Amino acid sequence: MLAAGDPAVDLLAITTVAGNQTLAKTTLNARRVCTVAGITGVPIAAGCARPLVQPLEVADDVHGASGLDGPRFPEPTVDAVAEHAVDLMYRILTRHPEPVTLVPTAPLTNIALLLTRHPDATRHIREIVLMGGSTERGNRTPAAEFNIRTDPEAADIVFRSGVPLTMCGLNVTHQALATPAVVARFERMGTELGQVCAELLTFFGSTYRTLWGFQDPPLHDPVAVARVLDPDIVRCVDANVVVELQGRYTRGATVVDLHRYTGRPVNAQVALTLESGAFWDRMVAAVAALGGRPSA
Repeated sequence: MLAAGDPAVDLLAITTVAGNQTLAKTTLNARRVCTVAGITGVPIAAGCARPLVQPLEVADDVHGASGLDGPRFPEPTVDAVAEHAVDLMYRILTRHPEPVTLVPTAPLTNIALLLTRHPDATRHIREIVLMGGSTERGNRTPAAEFNIRTDPEAADIVFRSGVPLTMCGLNVTHQALATPAVVARFERMGTELGQVCAELLTFFGSTYRTLWGFQDPPLHDPVAVARVLDPDIVRCVDANVVVELQGRYTRGATVVDLHRYTGRPVNAQVALTLESGAFWDRMVAAVAALGGRPSA
């Protein structure tokens, strides 16, 4: 919704992957959100149904059985295309007149497959701005964040690809807190879409309080989009990041060398601080711009 509703972005496609839920459910959820938000003319393509190596472990304890619990969505009227997400991305990248930014907010399986199947794609990627990882704690294991932990091998391929990369991890997304005042801004829109946003945040808030003791829930994924909209909203530093693949207790952890201990070369910009007021202003404005029917 932020990418579709903010004028700073030309949203070229939406791709789905197995992550918070199965591929079938995440694709259905993309169709549901596009339907209620009035997002049309943007192709939706399903991608990989499982991680590269390990079995899929969904996050139904956080996001519910549907992967997007909370609101009651109308029957989707926006369809997905038959093309595989990796094929769609490659076609768009190679035919677009300018380099394209990828903003993965899920496990990196699709992106890793794109880079390994089509090495020439890197010439057409402006940068990859991802939501995943952390400079500190995890949220799937003590050390690992969910998106990276779900497919560490894919994340390792992406971080070693040489493509300009920005990591928006838990340390910065936990600054994007949906306080009651924020939820009220969506409710005051008086639209079906604004109510859907409020209900999503309310459900997400209840699971975050139960699982992690947060008073207000963080909104993770749009932080990566906000970094693309306006780099001043999400401030970063250069660092080396490697993905731990072998650790008995640390598999899927992002090892971020903020202080240049290792001497390994910089391969990422790592987000550290968020201008939360500006972030929520852009988020609310984008949802308002999408409009929608009056709420019942």
